[in-house]
Amino acid sequence: MTSLIYPTYFPNITHFWTVVNADSVYFEVCDNYQKQSFRNRTEIYAANGKLALTVPVSYSQKNRQLYKDVKIANEEPWQIQHLKSLQSAYSMSPFFEYYLDELMPLFEKEFNYILDLNLKCFDVLLNSLQLDLSPVHTTTFEKEPVNKIDFRHLAQRKFEAPTLQPYTQVFTEKHGFIPNLSILDVLFNEGPNTELYLKRQDLTLV
Repeated sequence: MTSLIYPTYFPNITHFWTVVNADSVYFEVCDNYQKQSFRNRTEIYAANGKLALTVPVSYSQKNRQLYKDVKIANEEPWQIQHLKSLQSAYSMSPFFEYYLDELMPLFEKEFNYILDLNLKCFDVLLNSLQLDLSPVHTTTFEKEPVNKIDFRHLAQRKFEAPTLQPYTQVFTEKHGFIPNLSILDVLFNEGPNTELYLKRQDLTLV
């Protein structure tokens, strides 16, 4: 399977499922940026339930911009806030400390563009899961992709994910199982079993 996806900020489970189950992956980097998507947003399981972490960007709907040209609004201390939220949400998870060192550069280095940040997120995740995969960047935008399965719709927040098998989450006893959060939720709770968990899912996403 050759998957065509958007690189997003710590992608959710269904999004990352397309990576683990692909023979090759293409990153769509030639499109116009769209607001209200997971390009600059991820969702985690915090003490009070689902929590959205959003990277602030400088973007105006009036002036269309390419995804690769959209800058991060680094005037806001978003990296500190996101790291604190992750620590609060997952410090009691089995594998948080195990992966924290690999993740820290994402919160210590200043990124100017949201695409660059998202590409680095994918690099870190692939390394953490020891996945031997080298995504290819698109060179032109194809509305109807050829020889690729189009999963670009998974970056839309309105996409309704299919049923996922439950796994143990830190606050399950408080709020029950919350599906399709950031892949970080699986990583911190399942650790090295994350890839096996993803491959067990029988999903229809197209």
